[in-house]
Amino acid sequence: MNVFRFLGDMTHLFSVVVLLLKIYATKSCSGVSRKTQELYMVVFVARYLDLFTDYISLYNSVMKVVFITSSAAIVWYMRRHPQVRRTYDKDQDTFRHVVLLAAALVLALLFNERFSFREICWAFSIYLEAVAILPQLVLLQRSRNVDNLTGQYVFFLGAYRAFYILNWIYRYLTEGHHSRWISWIAGLVQTALYADFFYYYFLSWKNNVKLELPA
Repeated sequence: MNVFRFLGDMTHLFSVVVLLLKIYATKSCSGVSRKTQELYMVVFVARYLDLFTDYISLYNSVMKVVFITSSAAIVWYMRRHPQVRRTYDKDQDTFRHVVLLAAALVLALLFNERFSFREICWAFSIYLEAVAILPQLVLLQRSRNVDNLTGQYVFFLGAYRAFYILNWIYRYLTEGHHSRWISWIAGLVQTALYADFFYYYFLSWKNNVKLELPA
């Protein structure tokens, strides 16, 4: 554990809290991609298969449970809650996320650190997380006007990944060149996907205007 990983975990957690707050308080999921949320639920389940077999620390176990249950709760709200599900932008959220699932699985089978079930699931979750935000970004670009809470949710998700890259750099320099190349490559790809959003988010903050993305 180091400060960069802790900040990454906290910004990730805060992004989830912001999204749950938006859905619970407004009874609306307008502007939120259900496909992205379903991909994140798959990511957490695949990555944290060791939850009941390997104990690392209380903090580690709690964070795993929080991310699995919160992602499941968001998907449940968007699919089952009578008020929330009516606000889902189905006509806008049309990204073929099955393609992302298939691509991540193929990459995990071909490029992994050890050909075992757990390692393939871990690699699959890393590859999938790198692109899971794509349906959300496409949805925001189509709708153009981004409400404040949805914008903050995406911003903190991007910040979480940026802090994790700093965490990997720190560990590489202080832990005998510790490195998992899959995480590095996927993390850089994921951060690059946020670059355009960060640019317009910064402009909206600087000019104190509503966040709008180009079509």
